[in-house]
Amino acid sequence: MTKISASDVAKLRKMTGAGMMDCKTALTESDGNFDEAIDILRKKGQKVAGNRADREASEGAVIAKTSADGKLAAIISLNCETDFVAKNEDFVKFAHQIADIAVEKNPSNLDDLLNLELNGKKIGDEIINQTGVIGEKIELGYFEKVQGESVSAYIHNGNKLASIAGFNKTVEESVRKDIVMQIAAMNPIAIDKDDVPQSVIDKEIEIGKELAIQEGKPADLAEKIAIGRLNKFFIESTLLNQQWVKDSKKTIRDFLKETDSEIKVTGFKRYGIE
Repeated sequence: MTKISASDVAKLRKMTGAGMMDCKTALTESDGNFDEAIDILRKKGQKVAGNRADREASEGAVIAKTSADGKLAAIISLNCETDFVAKNEDFVKFAHQIADIAVEKNPSNLDDLLNLELNGKKIGDEIINQTGVIGEKIELGYFEKVQGESVSAYIHNGNKLASIAGFNKTVEESVRKDIVMQIAAMNPIAIDKDDVPQSVIDKEIEIGKELAIQEGKPADLAEKIAIGRLNKFFIESTLLNQQWVKDSKKTIRDFLKETDSEIKVTGFKRYGIE
């Protein structure tokens, strides 16, 4: 039997990120062959992933990035089972690496992102490997992007919430930052009221009618009251009509108009782990 040295174990650990004991066991089983040891560790990851498939990965790290040319921004959420793992330095680093690839390669969707390579392996396979290393279910739970002539990204403290936005022209960094922080803080559902899906509007009207009737209002007035409340909903829930968090006397529309009347927000995304 080949003697497994501490330096061999350390080398395999550096190559794979697996625990010291797992590396030693894999090298022992492979008789010191590093390629075979890596395969053993990968199979262990697949086994752990299968065993934990029914677990809920409700914690994680939400990371937002912008591309080198400043025209693409993306959010990813790398999910795990516990807050302890979510705060682990290596786990967060892994999430950042995935986000870096997302803005570099600009995949069409989450499945395409999982098929891109990280360190010579598909991201999906590397996530399975990390499941074996960490011992928890890990999954890429979210990926979205926006594009524009300029973009911005914001990660809230703790890596639990992030937002991104795109603009129709080059916009000063401080202005872009104010917008993505507004999105993170106030969670708008659309840019303007005309962008709100009709299904959402219909649901809000129905809720407003039911509330009016419960309050004792006549049924023939309930819809008018509901439509009045819908206007309040638009003010609270659409980005341009929201009060600016830095100055409640202004809406975001006012803020952008004062900055540059030609600025338009072309798209945004927000994602958080509650």
